[in-house]
Amino acid sequence: MKIKNIACLWLIVLLGTGLSRAQIIKPDTTSNWKKKFISGLNLNQASFSSNWKGGGVNSIGLNALVNYKANYRKNKTSWDNELDFLYGFVNNEGQGFRKTIDRIFLDSKFGHSISRKLDLYTSLNFLSQFAPGYRYAEDNSASLISDFLAPAFITSSWGAEYHPVDFFKVRISPFSPRITVLQDNNGRFDAVSTTSPYGVTVGENTRTEWLAFQLIADFNKEIVKNINLKWRYMAFANYETLEAKTIDHRLDLNLTAKVNRFINVNFGVIALYDFDQDDGLQLSQLFNIGFLYSFQNFEEKK
Repeated sequence: MKIKNIACLWLIVLLGTGLSRAQIIKPDTTSNWKKKFISGLNLNQASFSSNWKGGGVNSIGLNALVNYKANYRKNKTSWDNELDFLYGFVNNEGQGFRKTIDRIFLDSKFGHSISRKLDLYTSLNFLSQFAPGYRYAEDNSASLISDFLAPAFITSSWGAEYHPVDFFKVRISPFSPRITVLQDNNGRFDAVSTTSPYGVTVGENTRTEWLAFQLIADFNKEIVKNINLKWRYMAFANYETLEAKTIDHRLDLNLTAKVNRFINVNFGVIALYDFDQDDGLQLSQLFNIGFLYSFQNFEEKK
């Protein structure tokens, strides 16, 4: 296992200390801040004796998550911040280390309320990954297709947010310039494109799309007792190249079932369409069981 990948995982694990303490709620009615911290650690493992006739591959897998939100609201002013880290791997005998999930997402939004359900806002968000990603051929050879800051997306949005209920909101941003960063874009991503991987011309490290539109919809709710559904949908369109096939879509969906104070079952799906990466729909799915710890200074509205 590569040292860089181990470091990425342990960074998340160390940030998520105290996993076995389950959920802690300490309401603070004097503060204008609502803070919520969630961390989780999931492990899966399989091993077989040399004479096991049922077949199978020795393997070990681990994934970790950290999510932190700090939201401020006073009178008509709001400032919402979110940090979302995900990282996981599997090590199959004969195949070696392979990444299963990898995500860095940072978002900060400043808003001004014009009605009870509508805000004007400006935001800045960042999306990338911790470690190198590879495409594997049938002979187990690997081709590099991504890395830290390769790509990374930095988007500044200006628009309106509609939030009819606490657990659902939609941001509509008619002006959303985006910078795509591709570190060391010197031909090492030929497995993606030999001319412009992720839309960035080989030999250059950035691409700026000034005239663009972004839509973000967020849902986060305990849909039945001890079962939480969280999803985020993002759409991005460049006005200069606007047509149906060039509009980017991303859906992150996560369903978490709380078994007891210490154990949870988690099912996650990521669906991605980005014409600059691939002309087809990309899918990622993960199912695991493990520990989950959360802390917040407010009571959820039912």
